[in-house]
Amino acid sequence: MEDGRRRRTIDATTTTTTTTASLDERALGAAAATTPAAAAVVGGGVPLSKLYADVYSDELSVRSARERRSSSSSSSSNYYSSEDDVDRSTRGDGGGDGDGGDYEYPPPMSPQREMALARKRDLLQNGRFNEMFAEEDAANADRQDRIRLLLEEDDRAWKAERRKRLLGKYADVGSWEEVERLMDEDRTKEARETKMKVDLAKRAGVTLTMLEPVESSSGGGPSSSSSSAGVGGDAPNGDGNDVDGKGRGNNNDGDNKKKSTFNPSIGVTGRASWFGADDDIDLEAEFQSLPLRARSASAAADVDVVNGARTANVDVAGDGTMDDNIGNSMNNDDGPRFVNGRLTSREQLMGISVGSAGGWSLEVFPGDFVVHRKYGIGKYEKTVVKPKSKLSPDERAAAEERRKEIVNGLMREGKQLEEIQRVVETFGTDRDDDPISNPLSTFLEINYSDAAVHVPIDRAYRLSRYRAGDTVIKPKLSRVKGEAWSKAKLKVEVSTIQMAEDVLALYATRETLSRPPFDPSLEGRVREFSKSFAFEPTPDQRKCFEDVENDMVWRSRPMDRLICGDVGFGKTEVAMRALFRAVVNGRQAALLAPTGVLAAQHYKNIIKRMGEGTEHGFRIALLRGGMGKNTKKGRELRAAISAGEVDIVVGTHALLSNGMAFHDLGLLTIDEEQRFGVNQKERLKLICNCVDVLTLSATPIPRTLQMSLSGIRDTSTIRSPPPMRKPTVSYVQEFEERLVRDAIERELARDGQCYYVVPRISQLEEAQNLLKKIFPKLRVIQAHGRMARGTAEENVAAFAEGNYDVLLATTVIENGVDIPRVNTMIIQNAQAFGMSTLYQLRGRVGRSDLQAYAYFFHKNDFITEQSAQRLQAMADLHELGSGFDVANRDLEIRGAGSLLGTEQSGMAARVGFDLYMRMLKKSMRQLRGLDLPVVPRSNVLLPGGEGSIEWDDDNHGTNRDLAGCSSYLIPESYIQDDKERSREESLARLAESTQRLVEITNTWKETYGAMPVKLQNNLKALHLHTCLRQLGIDVVGLDKSTGDCILRSPGLRPRHWAMICSQLPKGAPPKGLDVIFPARFTFSDYDTEITGGRRLDLEELLTNPKYNDEDEEWDALDEEEVEAMKEISSAVNIKSLSEIEVNNYPRFVVKQLGKTVKDGARVDVLLKVLLPTSKVVFQKQNRDKEKAKVAAELREKRDLIAKQKKEHEKSSRRMGYQY
Repeated sequence: MEDGRRRRTIDATTTTTTTTASLDERALGAAAATTPAAAAVVGGGVPLSKLYADVYSDELSVRSARERRSSSSSSSSNYYSSEDDVDRSTRGDGGGDGDGGDYEYPPPMSPQREMALARKRDLLQNGRFNEMFAEEDAANADRQDRIRLLLEEDDRAWKAERRKRLLGKYADVGSWEEVERLMDEDRTKEARETKMKVDLAKRAGVTLTMLEPVESSSGGGPSSSSSSAGVGGDAPNGDGNDVDGKGRGNNNDGDNKKKSTFNPSIGVTGRASWFGADDDIDLEAEFQSLPLRARSASAAADVDVVNGARTANVDVAGDGTMDDNIGNSMNNDDGPRFVNGRLTSREQLMGISVGSAGGWSLEVFPGDFVVHRKYGIGKYEKTVVKPKSKLSPDERAAAEERRKEIVNGLMREGKQLEEIQRVVETFGTDRDDDPISNPLSTFLEINYSDAAVHVPIDRAYRLSRYRAGDTVIKPKLSRVKGEAWSKAKLKVEVSTIQMAEDVLALYATRETLSRPPFDPSLEGRVREFSKSFAFEPTPDQRKCFEDVENDMVWRSRPMDRLICGDVGFGKTEVAMRALFRAVVNGRQAALLAPTGVLAAQHYKNIIKRMGEGTEHGFRIALLRGGMGKNTKKGRELRAAISAGEVDIVVGTHALLSNGMAFHDLGLLTIDEEQRFGVNQKERLKLICNCVDVLTLSATPIPRTLQMSLSGIRDTSTIRSPPPMRKPTVSYVQEFEERLVRDAIERELARDGQCYYVVPRISQLEEAQNLLKKIFPKLRVIQAHGRMARGTAEENVAAFAEGNYDVLLATTVIENGVDIPRVNTMIIQNAQAFGMSTLYQLRGRVGRSDLQAYAYFFHKNDFITEQSAQRLQAMADLHELGSGFDVANRDLEIRGAGSLLGTEQSGMAARVGFDLYMRMLKKSMRQLRGLDLPVVPRSNVLLPGGEGSIEWDDDNHGTNRDLAGCSSYLIPESYIQDDKERSREESLARLAESTQRLVEITNTWKETYGAMPVKLQNNLKALHLHTCLRQLGIDVVGLDKSTGDCILRSPGLRPRHWAMICSQLPKGAPPKGLDVIFPARFTFSDYDTEITGGRRLDLEELLTNPKYNDEDEEWDALDEEEVEAMKEISSAVNIKSLSEIEVNNYPRFVVKQLGKTVKDGARVDVLLKVLLPTSKVVFQKQNRDKEKAKVAAELREKRDLIAKQKKEHEKSSRRMGYQY
């Protein structure tokens, strides 16, 4: 039964297929007769006729099956679902007892067949559409071909235009000879234009120096070349040239100096521009393939590769073309080079250094962001020569005269009127090449977002480099049009005024602080101690000695001075003398160091210079880690310090512990201040209340540096290097074992030693394994901060004795290690160190007359924006004495942060740090009004020591009983108690005003009775010195030729004198007191003398027609004031007026004082003319300070009220939500 059913099913299927086939043939015949395109081929290579047949056959089969199933289902009472239908049809089961039970249904189509049928239908439909749109598709294809051809033609034209733009006049060269010819023309043209620019700048009173171009790699990837800096010695690459990363400071003298090529890749990888890399490579390849027509292989000498680290020999291939390295000669120092895909001439890459005798300077390279006070933030592009837009009256008269001469000469030659008219039309235009008729000038081209501004070279002081500190993104260029920049400046100006009020309020608060000053009669012992210094002090060191002496001896307020000097430049000697001065005066002193190694070295040096084994016999103690208050030794030492049994205590952070108590602490010296954190400095504020503080740092932190620049903190800088010291040659490049091997081999070959520094203790083992791998017999010793107590110091000492070749350490050796034999420093993972640490580590080498080397190895994968800037600074700032510049660069990178408790970095970012500091200084000057600098100490050189309060060691030693020893001394018979007498002498000697001195003397009369005659006469000298300090007079002496008394006041300006005289009776200066201002401080070409007793014409005195605005006038005098202040502190060493050029400084003059006034009466005459003016100065300055203090307090209260109001509103809203 089953077999029979299967046979019937097969027969039925066969019958159906046959019937379908016969029907399909008829349909195909009709299709072929009516459709010519039926024989076409569709997708997949299937003929359309075959596709018609398949689809038609399948559709007939499905249709007949549906009809039979439909009729059968309607006659059967036992129907079933579609799923049962499928199952039963598959089995061949009729499914019921009706009439249809004996009929076998055809099997339904499988899903695969249905999908195949659907695809055939789609193809059939597409074929029909293709038949319908065949002509239109052909037209479209033709149109697309035409569009493609047009696009290709346009692309070729665009690339040709871009190629011509990028290559300039080199676009049409056909051989390397033509390239060299054009390069020679460029060199000649650049030399001529450079000379013209320098001469025009010199004619304008400005020095212009062209700086060497910045090297850059055209490959776009990280540079593998070295970045070296320094002078002298045998460099590892076989040269000893000075290499400056930015080219800054190099004169255009043709020295062929190499430049730093440190150019790390920042971040991981970036997406290249769609039109950039391929086209640029093609352009460079085009030059590499230029033929050498008449040039032999021997003529093609070695050509420097762009990175400057190696040379490539140029070989000529058999086809007459250059090899792959020849294109690099385009990047040598003299010719053009590819920069960012553009062929750029050398002149376009050269930077400039502009300066004037007044002291301002500007150093920029093309692409640097600059700030113009009037127009805002722009980008420096280049220098240009063009006619002046504004001529001075003299230049205008000369131009008119010259034009008349030209016209008259043409008329004498018989030229036609039309020809003369054409010449006249060129006057004052670009076609006028006469230097007198059309004066030229050098301009700086600055690009802004909407325009380009040409700044005259003599107005370059209006520009400053944009430095915003913590702003790492590029600034937005300002718009020349509109008021956006003016509004930004106005907001910053308001901020600087508030800041200036805070600073002046701080000044006023500091002046209220006082402590007993040190005795000047004991300075002789300090000078004797200074003779034990084994070296000759440098000029900057001498100035620091004097500054510290003035702070400690000649000021009543506590000292807070920063000594900024390079590593090994003598900062420690300044601290030594200050410590000695404090102990000699019976006070206790402390020296704080950040590390145990540095503290131990200071301890040994102090014991050697002034310890118990010396003639001074001071008691020195060392307090360091491990000597806590819970240990026996720590308790004993702390008890001795608090009891005064220790004169000088040297220590680390243990000195800052809460249980530490000093005995009459007089001086705290902090070495390497940048190594201490916020918590330590808060503790220092508590310890240093009314205590002198001396801070030593090679690279002060940005906040400290800004406080110094703004005048909040006194600063002395040591820039002059010791004799025979050489700059350290620095190399910045990616880490390679080969470079480490070469560096150590070089040092060991000259019998030296090396430092190898890593950032983390965990990396020491890896570094040691590396060294052992390279040098199996190398003697290596370690030193780090987690060693047992004293182990690190012992290892460093063993290394210093020469028992080891390499000291492998962390930053524990950053300070306090001075080993002259070590002259190679290798720093691994240099990108992980701060700038101050890198600079300090480099300072560990180069302590002898041998050439030292420092290697900063980094990993490009870990380079960040700031770490790249730090490493670049190490390559750029390599000269001796550049510690202050390093601190400035750190300030530029990191920003100043918080100053005086108010955030200022945001305001600085708006206008740039330089302009912000200038605006702050100007705001302070405006608030102070009479900003005449106060001199801490005046040197009176009158005959017979009249009026002098200096202690004469040569004649008096320490004997107070000698007559005329010093005018400030009080007789022992008048005040018998030594402490009281010393205190009262200090009060009188350092009285801030004559009014205060009168109050002190009245107190003496009430307390001790009538004053002796000798003391009354001495008080005149004290009054004189009070007046001299208020008026900024540092030197007083007699002119032997005229008998006039000269009183030099370096900081006095015409505006000061005009302000003082306006508040005197009748608005006139005192009779008998004349003032002379040199021409450079006035608005005339000659010295200006103002006679006493005559009323001043203030408008004539203060108005300068040369300046267009207040800013220019302010700039013209500001730098002169800065330079003048440098002369004040050195006046104490002057022995006679003949040693100085008094005619170069502002000065008071009292005529005929030396000839008409008797000995002993000169002080009275000077007091008569100086008292009124000094009183005006003191009162005016006090009013300004009080005004600023009140303004600061009011603003602080307003801020507090606003804060409380905001908190109250916030609390009210929160309470409202609850209910």
